Amino acid sequence: MAAALVSCTQASSGGGPGADVPGTSAEPAADRARGAESAGDADRAGREAPTGEDTAVPSPEPALVRDAFATLQATLGETCTPGAGDCAYFLGRVTQELTELDESMRADSKGPGHFAKPLADMKALFATLGEDRTEAHLEKHFSAIVGTRDGINTWMQYHPDDYR
Repeated sequence: MAAALVSCTQASSGGGPGADVPGTSAEPAADRARGAESAGDADRAGREAPTGEDTAVPSPEPALVRDAFATLQATLGETCTPGAGDCAYFLGRVTQELTELDESMRADSKGPGHFAKPLADMKALFATLGEDRTEAHLEKHFSAIVGTRDGINTWMQYHPDDYR
């Protein structure tokens, strides 16, 4: 009797023979409709798939001014001693932070005119540095790099709406 009950339960719950066959029912018309719907979905998905479009990941936008300034400001308590061999990281980092802040200020919705003074200071620094980012070259311009950082920090303190 228990075997008969299990057999009936499997058949009524769909767990009997053929339960692992997807989309079968007692009504063949319903099966055909489901099959046509699946084929239509696959065909529609194929037509909607991009063909030959650029799938490259877009490059990230510059950081917000407040975020770029925060990372520059994090260098305020740091320094190095030119000639002592401990300046490569510090001066490289400050130069990189200034570059990112420059990009952020130029991309900001307030426009570069709002940031005229810091952008001019960074432009002068970048012209002085050129493309050379070697430790010896950065150490040679230590005062200009640190002075630009400090000057921008002072300017930003008078423009709290740009970094809060």
